Amino acid sequence: MSNTGPSPARRIARFLRKSLFAQVAGALVLGVLVGRLWPHAGTAVQPLGDGFVRLIKAMISPLVFCVVVAGITKAGDLKAFGRIGLKALLWFEAATTIALVVGLVAGNVFRPGAGMNVDPSTLDASAVDDKTGGGSLPSTSEFILHSLPDSAIGAFAENSLLQVLVLACLVGAALLHLGSTRVPAILPAIEQAQDVVFAIVGFIMKLAPLAVFGATAHLVGEYGISAMTTYGKLIAVCYGVALAFLIFLGVALKALTGVSLWKFVRYTREEMLLALGTASSESVMPRMMQKLRQAGCREDAVGLVLPTGYSFNLDGASIYLSVGTLFIAQAVGVDLTLGQQITVVLVLMLTSKGMAGVPGSAFLALSATAAALGVIPAGAVALLLGVDRIMDSMRVATNLLGNCVAVFVVSKWEGVFDKVRMTKVLGGEIPFVPEEERVGATAQQPADPKQISG
Repeated sequence: MSNTGPSPARRIARFLRKSLFAQVAGALVLGVLVGRLWPHAGTAVQPLGDGFVRLIKAMISPLVFCVVVAGITKAGDLKAFGRIGLKALLWFEAATTIALVVGLVAGNVFRPGAGMNVDPSTLDASAVDDKTGGGSLPSTSEFILHSLPDSAIGAFAENSLLQVLVLACLVGAALLHLGSTRVPAILPAIEQAQDVVFAIVGFIMKLAPLAVFGATAHLVGEYGISAMTTYGKLIAVCYGVALAFLIFLGVALKALTGVSLWKFVRYTREEMLLALGTASSESVMPRMMQKLRQAGCREDAVGLVLPTGYSFNLDGASIYLSVGTLFIAQAVGVDLTLGQQITVVLVLMLTSKGMAGVPGSAFLALSATAAALGVIPAGAVALLLGVDRIMDSMRVATNLLGNCVAVFVVSKWEGVFDKVRMTKVLGGEIPFVPEEERVGATAQQPADPKQISG
């Protein structure tokens, strides 16, 4: 009697049920079709994506707090944690500066705005105010002050990652100072709270396909392909520069740590596709933290470098801002001198650090750059309104990979990187197990028979 296996339909159904990557990819394709064929229906399902991102954001602050506090106390050395932070900032500054310079070079070579001959007086400058809500980027002193919490609860309520990081560092330092004998219950409680947060993230991640479907259908339904034809050269330049920058990062990562960026992308393909589909790198931060930890990076390095990078290491945004500034200038017929382009780099080095969490931050940074140059009409920034949303995928992917590269580099630099484990994980020898499943498996393990018989 022949033993036939499951039918192809059942195998496909099982694959779709178990593979988050397949579910997200299918949702992405379905979202494109719905947005293209039924634009009004596509825009109507936008809340699916927005709701998912809101749920994930609600978990980020408690997760970062728990991971950082646990990382500091387990490392047992506050000075080492300070070194990790300093090395991360040095890497961030170098990476964003390179991104800005590469963007300017590409803008000069390919000149995406040349020949448009736009009359700035015909542009609606008020549309930029609507996009930004009339806000402004914080100054350097305001940015530093805002990074310091004036309320412990307020830092979590406002979901301010830098403030939560400061609180976590203070709590971790206090626990090291007091020692486990004086506060024996605190660290286990924090670790248990971290397990709870990871379990909640696991529940939310099951909604990822719905989120990608809603966000993609809205994008295609709202913007269609008209923006692609109007701004085709600008889009091609920005995405091309981002790809070249990521190749550069991949070479640097391989040389410095031995990590293959391509293998890491394959390892995190579910998270990358989800981030692209929802246009939010925050939506995958909890899962990225898990994967980086399981790929050989120590807990304290992951907990500090990755969240800090979300404010200080916006490589994709830097590329977009530098290319976008030249595009605007070329479109209105302004040729920027070398000195003015150096000014662009210096201004964007400052403004890009205060962009995270500010509505319409890219337009605020572009407006500040135009004002600093004094030769680009402020209203010309409105030229990018029609293409800004399409640039989200480039910015999200480049920002996210840039921050993950920073975690590997700083971990190696500090000597807290397990290269052997990384090789096995990225090579598929050690499969990734979500934190919530690891915790559940541990809780369900039977008790030791020796302990029972005693």
